Amino acid sequence: MKNTTLTIGTLLLGAALVLTGLGLFQTVMPLRASLENFSASIVGYLGTAYFSGFIVGCLLGPALVKAVGHIRSFSGLAALLAALTLLFPMKADPYLWIMLRFLCGICLATVFMVIESWLNEQAGDAMRGRVLSIYIIMANVATMAGQMMVNLSDIAGQFLFALVAFLICLSVVPLALTPTNEPTPIPTTKLELRGLLSITPVGTVGCFMVGMVEGAFWTLGPVFGQLRAMSIYEVTLLMAAFVLGGTLSQWPLGRLSDRIDRRMVIFPAALGTVVTGSMIAFWPFSGLWPNLVVATFHGALMVPLYALCLAHANDNIPTEKLVQVSGSLLLIYSIGAAIGPLIAAPVMDKAGPGGLFIFISVVLALFAAYIVYRLVWHPSSERTQPSPFVPIPKTSQSVYELEVDDEYE
Repeated sequence: MKNTTLTIGTLLLGAALVLTGLGLFQTVMPLRASLENFSASIVGYLGTAYFSGFIVGCLLGPALVKAVGHIRSFSGLAALLAALTLLFPMKADPYLWIMLRFLCGICLATVFMVIESWLNEQAGDAMRGRVLSIYIIMANVATMAGQMMVNLSDIAGQFLFALVAFLICLSVVPLALTPTNEPTPIPTTKLELRGLLSITPVGTVGCFMVGMVEGAFWTLGPVFGQLRAMSIYEVTLLMAAFVLGGTLSQWPLGRLSDRIDRRMVIFPAALGTVVTGSMIAFWPFSGLWPNLVVATFHGALMVPLYALCLAHANDNIPTEKLVQVSGSLLLIYSIGAAIGPLIAAPVMDKAGPGGLFIFISVVLALFAAYIVYRLVWHPSSERTQPSPFVPIPKTSQSVYELEVDDEYE
């Protein structure tokens, strides 16, 4: 038991360091791109490249881990990720950055897959629920901490990129030096894309559309703040406010959706995001605090949408297929996330910084309209095997094994 607790703590520490570095990098990279006079469209291409690489990593990661093992896969790809990060400030070339972002996506998808599959194996039946809860809280706190680290140095220098590389390299240390047993290889999950739309229409369409808006938001959100004449400190607070709002609201919205038709929770959340997004786009608030308040409400409504759609999809699926279906929906989410920045960036170029939230509002308004259509024309929502809501990080398909194994309890 002591060995298991040590291993789980080590894995969580490694994940926290990676997520802190990722939170820092995802904030400083678009800010630096804007400083280098990259257009919003180029920043959008960077987001698309990252999520495209993430898709490739999800598909190819299990084979790599099977070939060389968890520790070697994690160490090698973390080292490669750190090296790629250091290349960004050396040459501000958009084509180079797009290629680097694609490779970063591959590395990060596999790194998270290693950590989460390892956590699943180490956590016993009595611990999986607690481990998943701790992992979710830790992921949100680490992300916000990374975002705030942008204020440690000038974005025009190399220090912040070096700090990202340092955090990623440091994440290897606890896993490499702690005596742990090598886990069994990650099984290659067969994804089931065919028939998903007929099995769970709202879940499938929702994951794709939420992917579009979140891919656009996390790629272009810092640029939005900068174009609204916010200081770097204010931009980091703004991005952290979105994460904080989503962190605070996921459990209450999820628990409410356990008691009623989940579509009746997804619909007002999507519609509310349209309202807050329109407020941000068309009515710029003077002063920092009003912006932070609206950002917190926006994050509280937008961030839980993916987990709510996933829970809705899983309600009518046998437990033995949850990993396959959840992994397929993560792939659909990632495809949406790769497409979203491509569309949102030109809208920002033409409509100004508020164009990002105009795009978000239009997409989620269409999603809300689709939910109304389903509620009116297909009112029944049988929940033959309802599963308790769990807020799931969008990191790799391996995290769903923790959720599914917790279901068996």
